[in-house]
Amino acid sequence: MQNNTRFHIIFISLVLALQSCAIKKAQVVNSATDGYQLVWADEFEKDGVPNPPNWTYEKGFVRNHEYQWYQPENAFCKGGFLVIEARKEQKANPNFVAGSRDWRKSRKDIDYTSACLITRGLQHFQYGRFEMRARINISDGLWPAFWTLGEKGSWPANGEIDIMEYYKGKILANMVSTAKDGKQKWFSKTKPVAELGSEKWAKQFHVWRMDWDEESISLFVDDMLLNKVQQRDLDNDDRAGLHPFKQKHYILLDLAIGGDNGGDPTKTHFPNRFEIDYVRVYQK
Repeated sequence: MQNNTRFHIIFISLVLALQSCAIKKAQVVNSATDGYQLVWADEFEKDGVPNPPNWTYEKGFVRNHEYQWYQPENAFCKGGFLVIEARKEQKANPNFVAGSRDWRKSRKDIDYTSACLITRGLQHFQYGRFEMRARINISDGLWPAFWTLGEKGSWPANGEIDIMEYYKGKILANMVSTAKDGKQKWFSKTKPVAELGSEKWAKQFHVWRMDWDEESISLFVDDMLLNKVQQRDLDNDDRAGLHPFKQKHYILLDLAIGGDNGGDPTKTHFPNRFEIDYVRVYQK
């Protein structure tokens, strides 16, 4: 009986692995039929640290008053997936300065850790189809994202594209550049996960996609269009000579916690994971 059970488990694992390979191959073929060719990808097939030629890391407290301390050890590849793990763990903030007005230095302790992987200085692209197959957790306080930033200019003039962002019960598809007053000019669409199936939907893997060319940017989840904006509308209103989305962008993957938008994580189970099957870039 034990040998039969072991064989059954191995057989099921093999079937699931073959199904995953078939899904991946079919998705590559679908993009090829649309006139795109694969130019870069990370399939996360080798267990251990993420591939160094593709990824580096943000470190410490970074943005949006978020609760997590970013550190590389919270990102690892296992079983064909990139795992970004958010943990509840207390450490001393090495940058703490008593009385500082900088929120990054005024926190005496670190209460949460996570990871943010970026391709800056390693992989960058102008135009194409960007895809990620991933599974996100929709518990309170979690803020996973798959996004890009322009290489030139300071934020928001360099341009930001949020291909996938989730917090407070909704997924978001955003683009941001600079308004006339120098502040952010957002083009944002949201979709409540309750309309998609909530917990059942969150237990499944989904494909987030951006189609980006010199005319427009379109953002999708599972082939459902969430947001489309014309390049003429996305230009910085100060017209300083830098169009944020007609330059090369680099990719970011992160799992943030709390902060300005993430919500309250106190009732959420940790450790918690953002699991990525692959990230791919196609171009025509």
